[in-house]
Amino acid sequence: MDKDLLPIDVRLKYEVADELGLLEKIKVDGFKGLSASETGKIGAIMKKRLNEYKKNNPST
Repeated sequence: MDKDLLPIDVRLKYEVADELGLLEKIKVDGFKGLSASETGKIGAIMKKRLNEYKKNNPST
């Protein structure tokens, strides 16, 4: 899979999952194989990063 062709939000999701050590689990089972806790952690970190980006780039 060429991650450069994915939308930015999907790339961010994979990046965060990799940082949390969940990428191999996602490769095997997909995102449906994650627990609610794992999914929540990914979502929380994504939201934090997107908010920081918006704060630092108010024109976008």
